[in-house]
Amino acid sequence: MKAADINYQPPSGKPLGTNGYFKFGAGVLIPILSLITKRDWRGMENIPKSGPVIVVGNHISYADALVFSHFLYKNGRAPRYLGKAAVFRIPIIGRIIAGSGQIPVERESDSARLALQNAIAVVQAGHCLGVYPEGTLTRDENFWPMRAKTGIARLAIITQVPVVPCAQFGAQNVWPRYGKLPRFWRRTKVSIWAGEPLEFSKWKGKEEDPGALAEATEYVMSALTRLLEQIRGESAPAEIFDPHNSDLPRTGNYKKVKRAKK
Repeated sequence: MKAADINYQPPSGKPLGTNGYFKFGAGVLIPILSLITKRDWRGMENIPKSGPVIVVGNHISYADALVFSHFLYKNGRAPRYLGKAAVFRIPIIGRIIAGSGQIPVERESDSARLALQNAIAVVQAGHCLGVYPEGTLTRDENFWPMRAKTGIARLAIITQVPVVPCAQFGAQNVWPRYGKLPRFWRRTKVSIWAGEPLEFSKWKGKEEDPGALAEATEYVMSALTRLLEQIRGESAPAEIFDPHNSDLPRTGNYKKVKRAKK
């Protein structure tokens, strides 16, 4: 998908940003999510009802984007996400995802910069953009956020729009990490708490400064982790899991690698 394929028109409809594809997906998925999850939603007042905004979340399950979209949709925004390009190639599902305005990312490739350009354009048009800064499901064995990529910092510094941290927990029990199918046979509590917006004016103009990007990324992830600590009622480990210091693959199902080594 090229830059011209992304819809840069200002968001319209109710919830803001919705379209026919999004409404179809919501109409199918929201009743299912309502049956299999119990909602613990807090901080909805921190999600602006209009205007450009970036919402960031911790990544623990394939169900994350589903429960997060449910939260945002019911609170007035139909989000766009940066998502791995492989999902867009799935028959039927990929067409719905693309049609709803989502942004494909060829992870770990030079073309990832194109996704950044698309994301900037979508935000500048006034949309709500969802980002998982870690870039893949966390490798931390206890589901704490791991060291993130700097893409979120670059995006926030360039656009200078509010960034709302939204920590969540429980989706890993709806769809186990790298499980083949979700668990439809029981209702699971899913907590999503939105924090106060973060702002990046202190780093304005420093989107190519490695030190500034690292600092701004840590700023985002610290806010997410503090929220998650409140949800879980426990402290995150002092040492943050860093995938660059691990022999696990940076993306994809790391459990397969573990099994292969045994």
